[in-house]
Amino acid sequence: MTRLSVNINKIATLRNSRGGNIPDVLKAALDCERFGAEGITVHPRPDERHIRYSDVREIRPRIHVEFNIEGNPNDRFLNLVLEVRPEQVTLVPDPHDAITSNAGWDTITHQRFLREVIARLKEAGIRTSIFVGTDLSMIEAAATTGTDRIELYTEPYAKMFPEDPAAAIKPFIEAAKKANELGLGINAGHDLNLDNLRYFASNIPGLLEVSIGHALISDALYYGLENTIGMYLQQLR
Repeated sequence: MTRLSVNINKIATLRNSRGGNIPDVLKAALDCERFGAEGITVHPRPDERHIRYSDVREIRPRIHVEFNIEGNPNDRFLNLVLEVRPEQVTLVPDPHDAITSNAGWDTITHQRFLREVIARLKEAGIRTSIFVGTDLSMIEAAATTGTDRIELYTEPYAKMFPEDPAAAIKPFIEAAKKANELGLGINAGHDLNLDNLRYFASNIPGLLEVSIGHALISDALYYGLENTIGMYLQQLR
């Protein structure tokens, strides 16, 4: 069964736009857990424009579901995750000024670097996932880094889905089959929503987890957070 991890970055964005502590990011994480989310995802960036490093430290001891921290593994990020020790770290190659993650790793070019980072994380008992596209050579190279999982970057699927769902999903099915052959767990995320999630999850063999933030938090403005999490879980069931 595919697990739902709720990315709460957008809640932090709203808080930071006004100052103060409304909405309360920690409370949001706890509420997501209470409403049925099976994981909480955060993606602290160097400028802390949404999730702050202090948020990560506050959330870690309070939640009981899986904690997934995404980010580019610079020294500051690695020091944070090695300090708080989440269940999972997802390595994302986004530059410091990226609005949102927009590409997977070139796991061939950066193979040595990824091996070194993953070795440090695994020594600390932290499961690792590498953010990748559907290029099979990149998935094959990811398998040599020691990572436990890959996270498929699903924006291309989401863009093509309204026009041709079968064509949109095809490269992701092939990527998932390759990952399964190589013994890699499969996560997925980026622009998955209530329209395209069920089709994706039902067609990807071995899909363990989806991380969804922007669409889910946006839907919550209309449906409420509790109802929205229930609606997303229903798509995965």
